[in-house]
Amino acid sequence: MAEQPMLKFVNIERDMPQKREATVRREDFNEIYAEYADAKAKEQSSRCSQCGVPYCQTHCPLHNNIPDWLRLTAEGRLQEAYEVSQATNTFPEICGRICPQDRLCEGNCVIEQSGHGTVTIGSVEKYITDTAWENGWVMPIKPAVERAESVGIIGAGPGGLAAADVLRRAGVQVTVYDRYDRAGGLLTYGIPGFKLEKDVVMRRNDQLAQGGVTFKLNCDVGGDISFADIRKAHDAIIIATGVYKSRDLAMPNGEATGIEKAIDFLTASNRKSFGDAVEEFDSGRYNAEGKRVVVIGGGDTAMDCVRTSIRQGATSVKCLYRRDRANMPGSQREVQNAEEEGVVFEWLSAPKGFATNGDTVSGVMVQKMRLGAPDATGRQAPEVIEGADYVENADLVIKALGFEPEALPTLWDQPDLEVTRWGTIKAEFTSGKTQMDGVYAVGDIVRGASLVVWAIRDGRDCAEAILQQFSTTAIAAE
Repeated sequence: MAEQPMLKFVNIERDMPQKREATVRREDFNEIYAEYADAKAKEQSSRCSQCGVPYCQTHCPLHNNIPDWLRLTAEGRLQEAYEVSQATNTFPEICGRICPQDRLCEGNCVIEQSGHGTVTIGSVEKYITDTAWENGWVMPIKPAVERAESVGIIGAGPGGLAAADVLRRAGVQVTVYDRYDRAGGLLTYGIPGFKLEKDVVMRRNDQLAQGGVTFKLNCDVGGDISFADIRKAHDAIIIATGVYKSRDLAMPNGEATGIEKAIDFLTASNRKSFGDAVEEFDSGRYNAEGKRVVVIGGGDTAMDCVRTSIRQGATSVKCLYRRDRANMPGSQREVQNAEEEGVVFEWLSAPKGFATNGDTVSGVMVQKMRLGAPDATGRQAPEVIEGADYVENADLVIKALGFEPEALPTLWDQPDLEVTRWGTIKAEFTSGKTQMDGVYAVGDIVRGASLVVWAIRDGRDCAEAILQQFSTTAIAAE
């Protein structure tokens, strides 16, 4: 009788891919986790319990068929595993690297709940698709039939690129407009290489371009080209700009030199990794080398900033967060990685202003907090502890306070483009359809700052809705 390839979680322990030593990895921007070897990927996949109600799949925004591709991996059928994975996810190797699996699939794994340690879903997902690329299993985009319909996509982030992929495979003519010189959005310029090496993103960009997607880069909508002109040029428009406006702090001395926005700091660092000339990095403005760095914020962007600062050669890196570790919105895995690399977290600490030496920041005025009684949602609001203020010395302060939408109706001269009271575009979540005829919106510009996997889901759903609309229109015209 053949050996049962699954349900081995009882006698095989959870084992992540080997992590490079902190003293080594803090010296470069390479990814910190090694690849699984084939035997290890099979072993860890075999821990899946193949449960009747797969909560991992339910809690994945893309509803990836995780149990099936884990079983195929355990059986050594990697090409089939890749095909199952790719069927629901445009960029599985990206999600495998950057999704917060501890809050999604892995965090809801049945064997995790039973105390055996979750299946390492993200690491196996990454391994499957990286192996597929190495073996030539990732097929080029070759539509069976070319269609006359044209779609313009504003924004080359994960939502826009996911929609472009689905539409182009169906034969639709697709043009993607983006303000940056490389496609990928935050995948390219917002997320550091130690979490997502850039060749992983670039090969997907190349696949789309080789498959017939037209990219118009360095193109500022509302400046270089008007929204109205883009709308006239296409049968449908998808707005996938993301949210890039940084939240700010209105505090004393907040305009001092040396206080920077997280997105500007990360973009400069990623550009240097590409080998670009970055004047504001070379001048020292966005370079943490030799500086005492303080990062304000507790999300994943803050984790990216503290870990980037370490790699740039900061003399010290501290992270201020106004709640405690348990209430931090960022990934606990990222917090652990940062601590291993030398970052110091100052929990229950909030800024109240900035100390300066002339016009230059010299420190953050910090007020210590405690958590008050839980509100109706169970969340505890931080309260100031009177008389516990102090100054945290700093040469560079990075504000990682989250992102808000830009005022697109004003920037694009489109007063009829409806937005919510938060500035996000009003659109149907299932289709992305707005109240403007032929105009759709997906990702963070609809949801607010969210996860890459949700943007991919929105882009795919929107593309399917547009294809359905094209088919309905064509039938009505017959």
